[in-house]
Amino acid sequence: MNILLIGSGGREHALAWKLAQSPNCDTLFATPGNPGIAEEADLVALNISDHAAVISFCAGHDVGLVVVGPEAPLVAGLGDSLRDAGIPVFGPNQKAAQLEGSKGFTKDICAAAGIPTAGYYRHDSKASALAGLDAFQAPYVIKADGLAAGKGVIIAETRIDAEAAIEDMFGGGFGDAGASVVIEEFMTGEEASFFALTDGRDVVAFGSAQDHKRVGDGDVGPNTGGMGAYSPAIVLTPALQAEVMDRIIKPTVDYMAAHDMPYSGVLFAGLMLTDEGPKLIEYNARFGDPECQVLMTRFDGDLAALMLAVATGKLSEAAAPSFSPDTALTVVMAANGYPDVPQKGGAIDLAVVSGAKVFHAGTAEVDGQLVAAGGRVLNVTATGANVTDAQAKAYAAVDQVIFPDGFCRRDIGWREVAREAVN
Repeated sequence: MNILLIGSGGREHALAWKLAQSPNCDTLFATPGNPGIAEEADLVALNISDHAAVISFCAGHDVGLVVVGPEAPLVAGLGDSLRDAGIPVFGPNQKAAQLEGSKGFTKDICAAAGIPTAGYYRHDSKASALAGLDAFQAPYVIKADGLAAGKGVIIAETRIDAEAAIEDMFGGGFGDAGASVVIEEFMTGEEASFFALTDGRDVVAFGSAQDHKRVGDGDVGPNTGGMGAYSPAIVLTPALQAEVMDRIIKPTVDYMAAHDMPYSGVLFAGLMLTDEGPKLIEYNARFGDPECQVLMTRFDGDLAALMLAVATGKLSEAAAPSFSPDTALTVVMAANGYPDVPQKGGAIDLAVVSGAKVFHAGTAEVDGQLVAAGGRVLNVTATGANVTDAQAKAYAAVDQVIFPDGFCRRDIGWREVAREAVN
């Protein structure tokens, strides 16, 4: 089976690395890819916005499965176009992808289906949103409704900061994503990520992880797309995972199917583990980044076969997902200036890195030299018997990377490392 992978980040490098290992994968194509993905796949130049061109490529190269890595093409309806052309695709159609494309859409589904989440209000104007702050107490959670590359959430400690965030969103600070906003109550607890695969009818769990969104050590500074992650998230116990499946994931899948927008692909639930039980923070319609990197490092099965089963409505016939008992931990190396204005073009040398897998995120090759081409540049990923072990191995590899214009957090996995030290 020939496979086309769409995307260019660390998530897609991890997917390419795992798909290329599948005995069911004959030729793996990727667009646009990056230098790391090029080690696993044949890179092709396609305009993903031109759905007809993508379909033509698939037809001309006997592509039996398209895997869509990022969210934007899904929200733009690429899944619909491929399915209409009879091409199996891993990723939801446009209506279903609204679970990520609109935070307000997801909150409304939670309200309708009784899914536990934070209290909220939606606002389509600055005046309404500013007045809507009266319904909440500090800290305020202000979210741009649309896609904002993982950066559209502001946690404001004061009313003044909340008003400034609203001004920024409606003033174009987040582009079209901020044309409407969601204001919700602040939830207290520990965050965790849970993943499930569904073909629109059947659902299976696909692991857990814990991400680190803030740019600085100790979870300080602005939110980012993610500075590192580890899997599994020990805090998300088997009992809690069962509760998440029963109270959050399955009701969502059932609701979507009942309302003529069946969800097919990976459903990524960002969770807050509160004193009242797990609550949904938000959904993503694709694998997390960098959570995907640690999930793929631990996944023991045939990814191509499993994704095809999802894409063709045969998940019930597929082997259950299996994972290594080891912990995987990834450290994001970012370009100086991230998440504001990253410094691009910095030279990178990975020649002496050992003991870890380095997934490329924002990289490019210029005149034979690997350079930074984005904000998050590399994902240095290692495995160990526990988080402490995996963390030590990952940072040992980080210290072998030559990237003078980059930086990273030095505390990925800190919560679990602290718990392991006590136990």
